Amino acid sequence: MSTAADTLTPIRTTDTASGTAVAIAGLRRHYGSGERTVKAVDGLDLSIGRGEVVALLGPNGAGKTTTLDMLLGLTDPSDGTVSVFGDKPAKAAKAGVIAAVLQTGGLLSDLTVRETVEVIASLHGRDALSRVPDVLARTDLESIARRRIAKCSGGEQQRVKFALALVADPDILVLDEPTAGMDVTARRHFWDVMRADADAGRTIVFATHYLEEAEQFARRTVVMHRGRIVADAPTAQLRANLGGRTLAATLPATGADDLVRALSDTDGVTDVRVDGARVSMRAMDSDAAASALLNAGAHDLEITAPTLETAFTALTED
Repeated sequence: MSTAADTLTPIRTTDTASGTAVAIAGLRRHYGSGERTVKAVDGLDLSIGRGEVVALLGPNGAGKTTTLDMLLGLTDPSDGTVSVFGDKPAKAAKAGVIAAVLQTGGLLSDLTVRETVEVIASLHGRDALSRVPDVLARTDLESIARRRIAKCSGGEQQRVKFALALVADPDILVLDEPTAGMDVTARRHFWDVMRADADAGRTIVFATHYLEEAEQFARRTVVMHRGRIVADAPTAQLRANLGGRTLAATLPATGADDLVRALSDTDGVTDVRVDGARVSMRAMDSDAAASALLNAGAHDLEITAPTLETAFTALTED
């Protein structure tokens, strides 16, 4: 491997000192023509700063994967521009500035895990080769380093792809459904590594169907629907602005009907439901709703914070 490392040492010309890691303007990707035109991405404007952790959410067909493919230089836009630290995506990828863990793309089945990582590392030079032992450790692959790819499970192969992305030590890491096929323990380890990378300043952009992953890890969430961005905000703010809080309580022995009617007529209180002796609702001002319940004699009060799933559903349902 040393010969390849000696002859294939790339020189990074991308200005990674810039504060803007990703700049997308007027991005479109259309397939077909006429009435059969599919607008996979339809006018995207997005800027991601160095060190940000951004979750890209959306239902199937929202355009997430197509957007990531254009960000990586794998697909050309029909219109608009994409830049990575001011350079074209393909140039940044070749220099190792941006790397990815994708759903698609196969691995060579006859190679071992270690050989696979070493081959890709050799393309990035001596520094990358020297990182192989650490990368195998960080991706929890040491114990199966001598195993052939063909013998690896789907989750193990996903971890190998993760190692291939890390070995170049990229400034930006793009993840498309990165934990697909991983068990609970592997998923937890994966996100522990990602948190450490984010704290060290690496920019991370990931698409996922696991809303709890975005909720726990992403500091900013971008929601896509039908090829467009329908929300872009800090994750906590997105939850609070769209979800409200859910309250549930046991109704008082007397005056329950009057209380339910009063709550139903209160501004900011929605989805009032009675199930037996329990009443539940969603309220933008949970303190006021809780006070009304308790003052009327309700008890066993429960208040639940809004979830990202609530906001996601509100934004993407027709």
